[in-house]
Amino acid sequence: MELYCTRPTCPRPLNRFPDLDDSTTLKTVPQKFCTACGMPQILVGRYIPLKLLGRGGFGAAFLARDRYTPMMRLCVVKQFQPSGNLTLEQLEVAQRLFEREAEVLESLGNRHTQIPDLLAFFELDVQSRTPGEMEKFFYLVQEFVDGKNMEELLDEKGRFSEEEVTEMLTEILKVLQFVHNNRSIHRDIKPSNIMRHQDGRYYLLDFGAVKQVTTTASMVGQPVRRSTGIYSKGFAPPEQTTGGNITPATDLYALAVTCIVLLSGKNPPDLIDARTNDWNWKNYIRVSDRLAGVLDRMLLSAPNQRFQSADEVMAALKAPLPSPKPAPQTIRRSSPPARPPIPSTPSPSLARPPIPSTPSPSLAPPSAPHSPPASPVSSRSSFSLIELIGGAAFTGFEGGLVAIALASLLGTVITPNFWLITLAVVGGMVLAQNRRWIEKSTW
Repeated sequence: MELYCTRPTCPRPLNRFPDLDDSTTLKTVPQKFCTACGMPQILVGRYIPLKLLGRGGFGAAFLARDRYTPMMRLCVVKQFQPSGNLTLEQLEVAQRLFEREAEVLESLGNRHTQIPDLLAFFELDVQSRTPGEMEKFFYLVQEFVDGKNMEELLDEKGRFSEEEVTEMLTEILKVLQFVHNNRSIHRDIKPSNIMRHQDGRYYLLDFGAVKQVTTTASMVGQPVRRSTGIYSKGFAPPEQTTGGNITPATDLYALAVTCIVLLSGKNPPDLIDARTNDWNWKNYIRVSDRLAGVLDRMLLSAPNQRFQSADEVMAALKAPLPSPKPAPQTIRRSSPPARPPIPSTPSPSLARPPIPSTPSPSLAPPSAPHSPPASPVSSRSSFSLIELIGGAAFTGFEGGLVAIALASLLGTVITPNFWLITLAVVGGMVLAQNRRWIEKSTW
C-alpha cells in the first residue's frame, strides 16, 4: 500500500508499505514513518493519507482513509501550509482563517447536506528535519465528496449549457441562503470551490475565507471590520478587492462570475471590456433573457444595486417574463364619410317609372342548367305592348280635346275629312310618343 507524506519539504513523499495491503495489519499497525524524512504517516494514529489532491495559498489537501471506521471510509485531510515568507502577523491571520474553516464546517456542515461535515481538527508536533527542533502542523478532516469540481469539469467539457449552469446556480443559491441566514459570508466562490458529486448533487467547499457578518464589535455599535485581502482575483467584486465592507451581495457577484465563466469557457479578464472596464460576456454567450437579466444584476459594480439575498435571485429565476409590449399603432385620420346625395323629388307631372333596358343577346348571362325554356313573349315585350296601348289611349284623349278645341275656335263644320285629318294627327303623335320623340307620362 502507498502512503503520502504530508511534510511540505519532504523530497520523496510517496512511500510504499507492502505489509499494509493486508487490511488487518492496516487497522492494527501502531505507526509508519516516511522513509525519506521520518514524518509520521498515520496522523494521530487514525488517518492514513493516500495521495495529494491539491495545494492552495494556505494549505494542501490529501485523500485519506479513516481506519477507525468499519469500512475505513474515505475522507479529506487538509493541512495548514502557508506559502511564501509571511510575517508573524500574516501567519497569525492565516492560522486564524484555517481555524475559522473548522469552526464553520462544524457549525454549518453538520446541518446542511451540501456542505462537507467536519470530522476532526487537531495539531501535530513532529521532529523537524533539523536535529533538536520541533515543527507544529495543523490539520482538519472533512467529509469526502466523490466527484469533480467545476473547474475540472470545465477543462473536460470546454463550456456548460444554459440548463446545466442554471441547475448549478439554483443549487448553490440554496446553500448560500443557508450560509447567509447563519450570518456568514463565504468570500471565495469560484469553480474550483463548487463540487459536483457523482449523483449530481452540488457542494460548496473551502470555507477558509468565511467571514461572520455580525461580530462582537458591530453588536456594540462599533464599525464593522472591513474585508481582508483574502479573495480570488477576477471573481471578487470591487468592494472586496478594495477592502470595503462585504455583504451577501459579495457572494452573489462571485457566483455570477462563476456562471459566465462556465458558460463561455473563458477566464474573467477575457469577459471584460478593457476600454470601459465593464462586463461584455454577452458577446460570447447566448442565453435566455431571464438568465441574462439575473446575471447582469448580480454583476453590477454597486453592491446596493445587486440582489441583496439568495432568496431574491431564486425568485427572479422563477418569475414569469413580462409580456412584450405591443408595437405602437399609427393613428390614421380618416376623412369624414361623404354625405349621401339627397334625391330630388320630381314634380308629379314629370315623374315616370324607370325604363328598363334591353340587354344585348351576346352579353346576356347563360341560363342556369335544368332551367325551364323561356316564354316566346318576353316580359319586356309584354311591358312595351301595355305601354303602347296606355300611351295611345292617353294621346288619343289629348288629340280629341285638341280637335274639339280647334273646331270650336275656328268655327269649322265637323266633316268626315276633318276626322280623318284628326286621326292622322293622333296616330302621328302615338308613333312619336312610342319612339321617344315626345316625352309622356303614362301613369
